[in-house]
Amino acid sequence: MAKIIRAAVIDLYQGLANQGMRGVKEILTERSGKVNGQTIVYDIFEARNKDEMPDANYDLYISSGGPGSPHDGEGQKWELEYFKLIDKLWNHNQKNSPENRKFVFFICHSFQMACRFFEVAEVTKRKSTSFGILPVHKTNDAYTDSVFSGLPEPFYAVDSRDWQAVQPNHKKLKALGAKIIALEKIRPHVELERAIMAIRFSNEFLATQFHPEADPIGMMLHFQKPERRQSVITAYGEAKYLDMIKHLNDEDKIKLTHEKIIPAFITQAVQTIRPVAQPTF
Repeated sequence: MAKIIRAAVIDLYQGLANQGMRGVKEILTERSGKVNGQTIVYDIFEARNKDEMPDANYDLYISSGGPGSPHDGEGQKWELEYFKLIDKLWNHNQKNSPENRKFVFFICHSFQMACRFFEVAEVTKRKSTSFGILPVHKTNDAYTDSVFSGLPEPFYAVDSRDWQAVQPNHKKLKALGAKIIALEKIRPHVELERAIMAIRFSNEFLATQFHPEADPIGMMLHFQKPERRQSVITAYGEAKYLDMIKHLNDEDKIKLTHEKIIPAFITQAVQTIRPVAQPTF
């Protein structure tokens, strides 16, 4: 008999209006019933503004992006509980067979938090904001990764951040069995280290600095609102705004990334947790 896949969505947006949570919810809803006939239900936990945190009894966790510094929560209850949860889920996976493990996806702000927790990189403030639909480059390990192998080189994603993960701790990465899957765009005219854009911490833990939940239709509606349009033009210039709007319509850019990354992660999770029963003779 089919069981329900229970997902926990950890909202780090601090109560601010955003497109990220809508994207995550729509992907979970779209995937429900599509993989091995399993229904996916989800609960939302507002961590930063309400101190809400899921327990360790869910099958799948998606932790969102969010505003501000990834160091803002230091010493606060929600961050302590967040790191306790990650620790519990990670340790659970070390002791259990694949079908009993927990799957976790970290997005943007959560990516930075995960880098801090696992101590795999320095999380620092950028010299300037990275914003737009930008190329992301695969590392060699991405070509054999279960989620990233199907993406082109480079692929494109929505990037919106003032912080970055740099100076990877390769000793720590190796000890965890973690791999850097993607790096930010190549900037030959800038003598700065390229930031890490995706890390596979394990078969079950995957993190992206960019926003794979972003979809063209939602982004178009959002950025065509007069107040959002003006805010982008004021901050980054009209050329950046027009370039972003143009790329929203490209089939090979964020539409492809939206359809490939989180859906593939969810598919892998469901197929692992609830494999198709083999017939007996």
